[in-house]
Amino acid sequence: MARTQPSPLVHDLQAALGIEAVLFEPEDLLPYEFDSSIDRSAPDVVVLPRTTEEVAAAARIAEEHHVPVVPRGSGTGFAGGAVAVMGGLLVVLTRMNAIREIDAANRLAVVEPGVINLDLQDALSSFGLLYAPDPSSQRICTIGGNVGTNSGGPHTLAHGSTVNHVLGLEVVLPGGSVVNLGSRQVDAPGIDLRGLFVGSEGTLGIVTAITVRLIRENEAIRTMLAIFSTVDEASNAVSEVIRRRVVPMAMEMLDQETIRVVEPRVNAGYPLDAGAVLLMEVEGLVEAVDQDSEIVIEACKSQGARDIRIARTAEEREALWEGRKSAIGALGHTAPALYLLDGVVPRSRLPEVLHQVLGLSREYGFKCANMFHAGDGNLHPTVLFDPEEEGATERVLQLGGEIMKLCVDAGGSITGEHGIGTEKREYMDWIFSEADLEAMSSVRLAFDPTGRFNPCKILPTGHGCAQGHFEPIKRKLGPGIYV
Repeated sequence: MARTQPSPLVHDLQAALGIEAVLFEPEDLLPYEFDSSIDRSAPDVVVLPRTTEEVAAAARIAEEHHVPVVPRGSGTGFAGGAVAVMGGLLVVLTRMNAIREIDAANRLAVVEPGVINLDLQDALSSFGLLYAPDPSSQRICTIGGNVGTNSGGPHTLAHGSTVNHVLGLEVVLPGGSVVNLGSRQVDAPGIDLRGLFVGSEGTLGIVTAITVRLIRENEAIRTMLAIFSTVDEASNAVSEVIRRRVVPMAMEMLDQETIRVVEPRVNAGYPLDAGAVLLMEVEGLVEAVDQDSEIVIEACKSQGARDIRIARTAEEREALWEGRKSAIGALGHTAPALYLLDGVVPRSRLPEVLHQVLGLSREYGFKCANMFHAGDGNLHPTVLFDPEEEGATERVLQLGGEIMKLCVDAGGSITGEHGIGTEKREYMDWIFSEADLEAMSSVRLAFDPTGRFNPCKILPTGHGCAQGHFEPIKRKLGPGIYV
């Protein structure tokens, strides 16, 4: 097979990072054409740096050659944020996977962006500490990716999302300069640029180190599974628990479609005839856990729970959580493809919106399974489809847009943790005014005047990006300026 002639860009990158760290042959680029979203587009070249200095060198070289730069972790994002929609340079950070420091006394850790979320949790166990954000994909997602999209997870309800647990960031800016934002303290003085970067999806710079806040493991933990005949009963139970002034660490719901797929594969203990189950967790001092658990149980019973099971051992607890965290993988075995959505609605509107979601899915001719963070109203409808069926992908995307509009009309939002990426940038003007979007654009251009860092992400089409999920966007506004 004929080899591709290296371009001047590739030559410069090889000189700075080494030949083995630079990929440019078409067959080597194939795995990097997509993330976990529907979008696909190939980069022109991929680099796999090991140090901050190598990331900075790659950014400088990209600036010299006027090419876009897209950062990427494990590629588990569902919004297309790691897809190189305009080609250019893809900076894959998975080799930067060192836990640089664990400071147990001050309850912080310093990690590189390629550290897998669960690997950090495992490293902290011997210290009796936790890093609270725990996305369902924590076995494979990276801390850097979590920072990029401000990921949440089952325990977001009580602990907050990633931004609440990031103290400081080391960042490579467009052009290659390196800055440190935030500090090792909780309340750093000055403008909170750290908070600005969390959730910016690689549009302002590339994070190369993260200082995270740690919390202590609680004295006691109780995991409960409440079983309901309908989704309405389970949804009403969520509001009833919180109305009684108990905020569990987690409140996760799975509907019947999800249960019937997950249980035979995982044996988590979910009844196959249940209309929905609520997986709930209460933590704290022993006395408080006993009291709060009783309140949770009574609240669920008052809304029709037909049974409540309590995990008596660590193994039983792990089995219950395995069912929730393996749900996406299990659903992936039932159809050629799935489209996982991410919206937010007020808790009180959960029953109504879920009925509408299922009704729309039936109208479009698709099965839809639901598993979600019920406590904070973060929905994840999962549409099962066959992309080889003529028109199916286009219909799925139309359905996704209608579901997002349902969330907004109910007083919610278009994302809870997956980010905007390419998937939802066209919906941004549903929740932000023109002035809001212009302010965001001004901030972005202040960091990246040419708009080359992760172009055509987050901001809607009215701000210069072509419309549509599939065609790679090659528009330029002037020489080497991308938006």
